[in-house]
Amino acid sequence: MNLRLAASGAALAAACLLGGCQLISAAEEPTDLYTVTPKSTFDTDMPAVFWQLAVEVPAAAANLNTGRIAIAQSPTSSDYYSKTAWTDRAPLMIQTRIVDSFENSHKIVAVARESIGLRANYVLQPDLRNFEAMYFYGGTPIVHVRIVAKMVRMPDRQIIGVATFERCVRARADKVPKVVEAFDQALGSVMKRLVAWTLQAAPPKPAGEFDGYNIDRFRNPANAIIDSENCPKGNDASMVPLTDE
Repeated sequence: MNLRLAASGAALAAACLLGGCQLISAAEEPTDLYTVTPKSTFDTDMPAVFWQLAVEVPAAAANLNTGRIAIAQSPTSSDYYSKTAWTDRAPLMIQTRIVDSFENSHKIVAVARESIGLRANYVLQPDLRNFEAMYFYGGTPIVHVRIVAKMVRMPDRQIIGVATFERCVRARADKVPKVVEAFDQALGSVMKRLVAWTLQAAPPKPAGEFDGYNIDRFRNPANAIIDSENCPKGNDASMVPLTDE
């Protein structure tokens, strides 16, 4: 019996050395969960459209494709807040909020996640390039959100528009709840512009395969939309605004 107990203890010790106990300990650590809100206010002059839209899960690099809240201590490093997380992986959370924002606009016939299998006239393909809190500018962290979006016409999968939306917001304090408020504000501003641009990227009514598009316009890289506000230029972060009260 003693030999069996000793063997079991040795096996448990070996498992701990391999990281098993660390995983158990990590799973037991308390985690504060946070989320972001959809956009609900839009400009009154946005057009109403009569087509259906599918929104893909934003593509993201491995450091952002996680439920952890990303931070950057330098331009070339990536880390995370401890014992805190988003309620879902960041790309899935953002996909949900984009869909919610389109629905809140009341300007579109139907919008859904791409996985639902909606018979869509267009597909929105977001690329999540930045979604982190930057610490290397001094002062409180600056949240950086950047999404590059492609509007794709179905069923021929023709790209008819490309746009980049980028916002930076400085947190009011170096505390996770205040940083999350900055994430919420920066992402909300990006989603507001993204929704407005998407609704104007195609004619209000579904068109035929070759109707209503100036393909030369969309194929010209000079016509790609770049909408960026308040993000640092080089080492200058003096103009980055604080979160709203």
